[in-house]
Amino acid sequence: MISVAFLGLGAMGWRMAAHLPKAFADVRVWNRNFDKAHAHAQSFGTQACPIEQAVQADVIFSCLPTSREVEALIAAHPPKAGSIWVDCTSGEPSSARAVAAALALQGVAFLDAPVSGQTIGAEKGTLTVMVGGDPAALERARPAIEPFAGLIQHVGGSGSGFAVKAINNMLLAVNLWAAAEGFTTLKAHGVDLHGALACINASSGRSMATEMVLPQRVLNRAFPTTFALDLLAKDTGIALDLVHSAKLPAPILALTQSLFRAASDTAEPNSDFSASVKMLERWTNITID
Repeated sequence: MISVAFLGLGAMGWRMAAHLPKAFADVRVWNRNFDKAHAHAQSFGTQACPIEQAVQADVIFSCLPTSREVEALIAAHPPKAGSIWVDCTSGEPSSARAVAAALALQGVAFLDAPVSGQTIGAEKGTLTVMVGGDPAALERARPAIEPFAGLIQHVGGSGSGFAVKAINNMLLAVNLWAAAEGFTTLKAHGVDLHGALACINASSGRSMATEMVLPQRVLNRAFPTTFALDLLAKDTGIALDLVHSAKLPAPILALTQSLFRAASDTAEPNSDFSASVKMLERWTNITID
C-alpha cells in the first residue's frame, strides 16, 4: 500500500491534501502549528503525524512559503530511499536543482511541482501542476498528484517547474498592474468602470486580472487574502533572477518587480496580492471601484 504525506497546510496545502484520502488509505499530514494537522485529520480523515513519521512516506508533498524552508526540512528530516519528494512550493529553480542532486545520492527522487489555480482550484481539485525533474519519477508520482490536479504538465529538468511558475506569476503581476493603471485612467475621465469591464472582458484587452481579480477582489473592495502579496513579490523576484541569469533585457518585468516589492513593503500585514493596487490608489487619489 502506497503511503502519502503532505507537509504544510496553508491556504493551498490544506485544500490539496484534502483530496488525497479519496485515492489513498495512508495519508499523513504535518504542519508547524500541529493543531492544524489535527484539525485536518478530523475534517478529512488524514493522519496527523510528527515530521519524523511523515517523511517516511512513499510520496511526500511539501507546500511551504519558500525553498529555504523546504531545504531546512529535508536536511533535518531526510526521506527514505526509494521515495519521491514532490515540492509544490513556489520555489527557486537553483534550489530545486541542488536539492534534486543531493537527494539523488540518497536514492530519493525530487520533483519541483508548483501549482496554479488559487484556493478555488485547490478546493475543486483542478489545479495546474507544472513539473520539473525526471519524467519517470513523475509517472510514479502521478497517481498521487491527480486527486488535486486538472492539468499535470512536465516542463523540463529540475528547476523548470519553478521557472514556469515564477514567470506565470510575473505575468499575473504585469497584467494586474496594467489593468489597475488602465482603470484608474478610465475613472479619471468619468467612465463607468463596471461597463468598461464588461466591454474589455469581451474584447482583446481581457486577462485574468480583468476577468477575475478586478471584479472579485478590487472593484468590490473585498481583497480576500487567498494569495499573499509578499509571496507574489517573492515570485516576481525569482522571475527577475531568471532574466538576470540569462543576461536578457526585460524592462517591463524589472519595473513590475520593483512595483510589487514596493507595494508589499508598504502594504498592511497579510495583504492579498490584489491589494497591490492600493499603492497606485494612494499615488493618484483615485479609488478603483
